[in-house]
Amino acid sequence: MIDRYTTPEMAKLWSPETRFATWLEIELLACEAQAQLGIVPVEVAGRLRATARVGTPERIDEIERTETQHDVVAFLRSITELSGPDARYLHLGLGSSDVVDTALSVLMVRAADLLLAEAQTVVDALAGLADTHRATLMAGRTHGMHAEPIAFGLKAALWREEVRRGADRLRRGRREVAVGKVSGEVGTYAHVDPAVEEHVCRALGLVPAAVSSQIIQRDRHAEYLAAIAVAGGTLEKIATEIRALARTEIGEVEEPFAEGQTGSSAMPHKRNPILCERISGLARLLRGYALAAMEDQALWGERDISHSSVERIAIPGATALLHYMLRKMAVVLRGLRVYPDAMRANLDRTGGLVFSHRVLLALLERGLPRDEAYRIVQAAAAAAHQGRESFREGLLSSGRFTAGDLDRLFEYGYYLRHVDAILERVGIPGRGVIARPEGPKQSPATPEIACHPANLDSEFAGTPTTLRSSQ
Repeated sequence: MIDRYTTPEMAKLWSPETRFATWLEIELLACEAQAQLGIVPVEVAGRLRATARVGTPERIDEIERTETQHDVVAFLRSITELSGPDARYLHLGLGSSDVVDTALSVLMVRAADLLLAEAQTVVDALAGLADTHRATLMAGRTHGMHAEPIAFGLKAALWREEVRRGADRLRRGRREVAVGKVSGEVGTYAHVDPAVEEHVCRALGLVPAAVSSQIIQRDRHAEYLAAIAVAGGTLEKIATEIRALARTEIGEVEEPFAEGQTGSSAMPHKRNPILCERISGLARLLRGYALAAMEDQALWGERDISHSSVERIAIPGATALLHYMLRKMAVVLRGLRVYPDAMRANLDRTGGLVFSHRVLLALLERGLPRDEAYRIVQAAAAAAHQGRESFREGLLSSGRFTAGDLDRLFEYGYYLRHVDAILERVGIPGRGVIARPEGPKQSPATPEIACHPANLDSEFAGTPTTLRSSQ
């Protein structure tokens, strides 16, 4: 983990202190279970529970480096140094992976809980955006080009549903890793009673793996990290779209930019989307971690340790990065500056080309063959693209439409009439009938250059909206 991209909660969870404390808890639980079975004196188990202490991470590292070359043995020796001869009753019949793998499951479950809580903040912020901007018109874009009008609220609702599905995948991944194993060196329970495993897992909120080798099988960990990578991909998708819509030539949204923040050391005017860019970059690492986890599935026999070094980096790293990314995305969404007037200006700049499908349907309703209707509309659109006449003028000159026909067809509210129903399907209550916005405010023969909101003519200038209700 890198401090720059690690939240305090994840730093604490994956700290050596937490890891060794979890190992100690597993050892004590196993000792108590063996006391119930008459293997360990009851009074010894009681004393260990009251007095057993683990050495500092620095001391354990020193023992491993200078003596054992084995972290679990170094951990056990540090307990002996602090707890005396009673410590010999710890680790009876257990293998190192009984402790390490079960502890890893505990920490992965806790990490998943942190991720799910943070994901909910993103879901909530997107629900607020969807509700606030259910009637905020903008150009829907396919292949980067204007397609048809949409509401910005629908875009937010789409993102919300994808984040929610990502949370569902994380829950499934959490369930898959919420297992423990205290079954000995190769999973046969040769030196430890299965009742010990039952006791340990129950106390830790895990279930015993139905069958194990020396380790818990790594398909579970691969699914967990794959869910994290997919969730990161969703955040990257949102961040990439915000970055695109924030471009100077488009200027429809802007991520938060604090007073005194510096965008460039050389260009004082810069307001770069650095949070979204950071999220996009970190998502690449998550995909790499997921691939590494899949590589860890194939091990020799009942186990080798080729997976161990990978996991020490990939699992803390992936969970920490996603937690950080979710937190930063919530900041972006809660403070997102939305420029409805710029959205409307961009939508209007093609003079009605976004209505081409509706015009086509109108001709089909009048009985024209599809190919003929398509040629009429495409010819008018081509004339507009070439600057010879506006789309509206081209349609009028075709003789197929009156000005009144085009007033009706060039009407934006038509595209928003089902927005409430869509939002209700994803759990965002409707508000009744959405106001029907007028058609284009201008019909230029040649498309105009879109401007940043700060430079728009007064007709389109306005104050950006931000999602204050979710802050």
